Amino acid sequence: MSDDIVEQVKCSAQKRILFLPHTIQQMSRPERMITTKEVAIVVATGELIEDYPDDVRGHSCLLLGYGIEDRVIHVVCSPKEDYLAIITAYLPNENQWSSDFKRRLNR
Repeated sequence: MSDDIVEQVKCSAQKRILFLPHTIQQMSRPERMITTKEVAIVVATGELIEDYPDDVRGHSCLLLGYGIEDRVIHVVCSPKEDYLAIITAYLPNENQWSSDFKRRLNR
């Protein structure tokens, strides 16, 4: 995994953060209700846990961070020249992730 993608993410986010329609739908699910502010915090302070250099949407990555009341949030994003595309944001399922939410189980 590369710290380079994290720098690209932060640089793109400083220009503009674009929430794709799918992302808004996922963030708005009643059991999630993830705010745009929480996503911005994860982007600014999150930890890279997966890197997807060959993603069809362009180089993207999965960040782990914390939102309101320190709840764990995963954000998948793809840095572009003029903006950061937020592909999805979700609350990781403890049955699918390690206890620190950094590694997938039974992938």
